[in-house]
Formats: sequence, structure tokens, C-alpha cells
Amino acid sequence: MFLKIEETPNPNTLKFIPENKLDYKGTKLYKVSDDYENSYLLETIFSIKGISSVLLNSEFISVSKNEEEDWAVLKTMLSAKIGSALQKKDKILAKKENKKDDSFATPVEKEIINLLETKVKPVVASHGGDITFHSFKNGVVSLELKGSCSGCPSSTATLKMGIENMLKHYIPEVEEVIELSS
Repeated sequence: MFLKIEETPNPNTLKFIPENKLDYKGTKLYKVSDDYENSYLLETIFSIKGISSVLLNSEFISVSKNEEEDWAVLKTMLSAKIGSALQKKDKILAKKENKKDDSFATPVEKEIINLLETKVKPVVASHGGDITFHSFKNGVVSLELKGSCSGCPSSTATLKMGIENMLKHYIPEVEEVIELSS
């Protein structure tokens, strides 16, 4: 299967885009120490030394490496192994992730979630990452950055100058946006 490879703002993450959408709902981050839920694809990727995490969604596979590893070697290995794994029609992807139930969210939280889903997530996904709302308390929005966004040199600027300013503009109750440590 043909894979397009894109660099991301994070030098330790590459985005692998398959020619066809993946049969996967939602977005989920897997770390090397996680249970891969019997996923042949994830087992294949994590069998390569130096891979630290994989972010899956239907559009792309974002792969992060340890800092000491070299993309020159890993890129070729990953392309071959991911392409081969995706050609198998058996259970190559993990169980589908359930959407977070926001029915208990306050009106302000629902507005924050809506803005993140419609304005932020598409941009973040185009860079091989994901962002998840965690909480809103005392004017502070807590978010989790995943994939290429986690550890990206420009993530603090994106979080503060981009996301925080946008949320403050639309929602006066928002005073600050912080990143949760993963």
C-alpha cells in the first residue's frame, strides 16, 4: 500500500498517510508500554527499536521516535512495515475508541469542546497530532496534546498564542489554557 510521508513541526514525529482511509473511529495515542489490543499494525510498528508512540486515526498514522534514533533508517523500515501491515485484511487495527460522553459537561465546557473540535483539531491533525479536552475549572482549560504535538518545540506557542487567545476571544470565562503532562 502506498504511504505518503510528511514531516511534522515535531522533529521526532513523522506522519504516514495511507492512500485509503483506515477503518478506525476517533483518535487514540498508543505508547510502547501500552496494550495494543491485539493490533497487528501496532505490534509491527512497535517491533522497530526506537519507536516511542503511535497516534492513530482514520486519516493518518503519526509515529514518534526516541530522540537518539535517526529517521534516515527508521523511515524506510516504517514505510515497508506499515504498508505491509495495512495490506493485511485481518485485524490490523485496535478496537474502535468510544467517543467521550460530554452530556455531563457544563454549557461553557460544551462551548470549549465545540471550538476545539471545529477549529483546533483539524489544524492539529494536519500536523500529525491531536488535542483532547480534559477539564475546565476556575477559568483554566486543561488540554492533553498527543502525537506530533506532544513535545513539539512550537507546542507552547500554539497552546498560548493560538488556542488560549481563541478560547478567550469566544468564551470570556476562559482565563488560561494549560497542557497536562502525559
